[in-house]
Amino acid sequence: MLKFCSLYSGSTGNSLFLESENTKLLVDAGVSAKKIVNALTSIDINIEDIDAILVTHEHSDHVKSLGTISNKFNIPVFANIKTWNAMPEQKNKISSQNQFHFNNQEIFEIKDLKIYPFNIPHDAANPCGFNIYNKNSKLSIATDLGHMTTQILNNLEGSSFIMLESNYEPEVLKCCSYPYYLKTRIAGPNGHLSNNLAGKTIASLINSGLKEVILGHLSKESNFPELAHKTVLSELNEYNYSEDHIKIQVASRLEPSNFVEVC
Repeated sequence: MLKFCSLYSGSTGNSLFLESENTKLLVDAGVSAKKIVNALTSIDINIEDIDAILVTHEHSDHVKSLGTISNKFNIPVFANIKTWNAMPEQKNKISSQNQFHFNNQEIFEIKDLKIYPFNIPHDAANPCGFNIYNKNSKLSIATDLGHMTTQILNNLEGSSFIMLESNYEPEVLKCCSYPYYLKTRIAGPNGHLSNNLAGKTIASLINSGLKEVILGHLSKESNFPELAHKTVLSELNEYNYSEDHIKIQVASRLEPSNFVEVC
């Protein structure tokens, strides 16, 4: 069995926690080290028990305290080579013995977990999502997606749980305070996933065994938790699905989510 908790998720910073019987991982460290330590403490996890940190990509809202945490608590960090090279400030803080490399589209292992990093469309060096397996359990992490692809959908099939981006609502994005170039980037093919596309994605995966979703990486300026949830449910209704078919919660930018147990 796997257990998952979103510590922080949003345009202001991201860090996720998951554990199996023998392994505890962080995915990204995009808020301060103090905040991550405090969030872990609040869910009864000691940061010194973290076995590794996985990195999706090098943007600051995903790696802000990566080097500090690895250095202070002697935690191994796993990222692909292009991502390592794109975050020299963080890399220079991390001891060489704690720098590990993986290749996208190739499975690697950390203790009792098998991890498959898959390519995603985002404006970073070599961004990825993750499929994480333990025995018969599979969960997926897919955020920072400029658009959904058949390859990503294929990777997400068979997951009982997905942490899925639901970043913005198009009409709110048009009217928010972001400058035009940023609005264009967010809505572009290498930007972020909208609420309605998140809903369509969930609808297409329900028959493959998907039971629970946390909507994450919501924009502070161009989305609202209630709106994301409502829009996703509206999309599900278009495919004759409802909350009776799947459990959906929305990750907070400010505090940990409820634990999800993935069997």
